[in-house]
Amino acid sequence: MVVITLQRNKCIGCNYCVELAPSQFQMSKKDGKSVLLYSKDKKGFFTVKSNNDIIFEVCDQASKACPVNIIDVKHV
Repeated sequence: MVVITLQRNKCIGCNYCVELAPSQFQMSKKDGKSVLLYSKDKKGFFTVKSNNDIIFEVCDQASKACPVNIIDVKHV
């Protein structure tokens, strides 16, 4: 299982996550910040749990590209 977490309130809107993993991220037209698709919010941490291991690699690349280090990706 892959777990992806986004601290959305710290997002600076650079768009790297969307460029690298468009199936998991998009930019909000309201505030210009990243949105982790299909996520659940818990105190500002948006989390997705998926059995789709294919998304791990692209989301891991997005995590590494994020200049403010607000994306966490791990296998559990």
